[in-house]
Amino acid sequence: MVSDLGLAIIAIALVIIAMFLVGLEQALTRVSNAGVAQMRADGVRGATRLAPIIADRARYVNAVLLARLTAEAFATVTVTVACIRQFPEPLWLGPAIAGVIMLVIAFVVLGVAPRTLGQQHAQSVAASGAGLAKILAAVFGPIVSALILLGNALTPGKGYREGPFATQAELRELVDLAEADDVIEADEREMIHSVFELGETLAREVMVPRTEMVWIEHDKRLRQGLSLALRSGFSRIPVIGDNLDDVVGILYLKDLTRRSFEHHEAEQTEKVERIMRPVTFVPDSKPADELMREMQASRTHVAIVIDEYGGTAGLITIEDILEEIVGEIADEYDFSEIPETERLPNGNWRVSARMQLDDFADLLDLNVSEEEEGVDTVAGLLANRLGVVPIAGSSIDVGGYRLVAELIAGRRNRVGAVLVEALPQDQVNANEETGVEQSHADKGEESDDES
Repeated sequence: MVSDLGLAIIAIALVIIAMFLVGLEQALTRVSNAGVAQMRADGVRGATRLAPIIADRARYVNAVLLARLTAEAFATVTVTVACIRQFPEPLWLGPAIAGVIMLVIAFVVLGVAPRTLGQQHAQSVAASGAGLAKILAAVFGPIVSALILLGNALTPGKGYREGPFATQAELRELVDLAEADDVIEADEREMIHSVFELGETLAREVMVPRTEMVWIEHDKRLRQGLSLALRSGFSRIPVIGDNLDDVVGILYLKDLTRRSFEHHEAEQTEKVERIMRPVTFVPDSKPADELMREMQASRTHVAIVIDEYGGTAGLITIEDILEEIVGEIADEYDFSEIPETERLPNGNWRVSARMQLDDFADLLDLNVSEEEEGVDTVAGLLANRLGVVPIAGSSIDVGGYRLVAELIAGRRNRVGAVLVEALPQDQVNANEETGVEQSHADKGEESDDES
């Protein structure tokens, strides 16, 4: 039988081992691939052995974690046996004293000191413990895999293949702590969290929906395509065949201008399908981070998102994905603030496209309502009456007024403001006689057809 002194020595040895393993675990979690490369360039001893460990970090960290928990568990059992021997009566006293002792050791000796050293001297600790980490991975590797499978089986939902011990969750917590300690700014913390969330974001969540897409038919002439590009503000426009579910290509403004500059007569004679580029299709369930990498690799800036039935769900660009990380991207042509209503010197009105339709009707005493139109805003009224996405110059006649999409705001070039012009009385009477209020979705194309 081992004496009490022997049990104490064993417990101290196990605690010392656990201390080093705690520090090694922290160091392996903190060292980066770039740090290892710099260590190798500086000729740091052990850097070469450390490189494959950092490349497969989760496997080695999990093995070190299991070895540390094993040392802590056996140390706790050893201290408990020694305390029960010293304090046999009452029965609860020995285990209670052992619990208090190990609680203090776990918090102070194992929780503070080795973690601090492991973080402050991560490279040196990781390099010195690289050999031990390889041994532990070889010994405990199969056990770790089996325990992770067991844990995932018992855990509701989808588990982690390599365990949750070295995941994004820990890094997220470090980022939050860094902001709390004023190491990084709040917007930097939000950006880092957005990068993590990008892998959980699907294409359909960031795309421009099909109802907001601006498109052009394949048989339109180059002049019409150029007019649409300039007036809509888009440099890449989908080209459709029979309908919006039949996207046959992408029309680039650069190709339009180059062709028109080199062959001016082509504006009136050639169709956009002659210079359109191939279109890239992606499923709406594709993760945004994977899609961005693919678009970067293929040097594609725009793709058509399709739904599970093969129909067009929307359109997505690299900028749409980047905005999930850095927020709204604006340029010199964006309008920072548009007043909800503005009375012009000539008596007309300029209103925000986001103005509630009922408020707009009250302002001008119009017989329109959100319930009847099925839309909530002035921009929605334009789109509903036109049947297409309104662009600059699109207009409709409502009552005694003509609503003209005047300002385009935001990178997606949505209508930002609407000019409200009072119609001449003869035009109002003509509209009332015909019973049809006019919609002018593309005046530029009509004039081109006439010429």
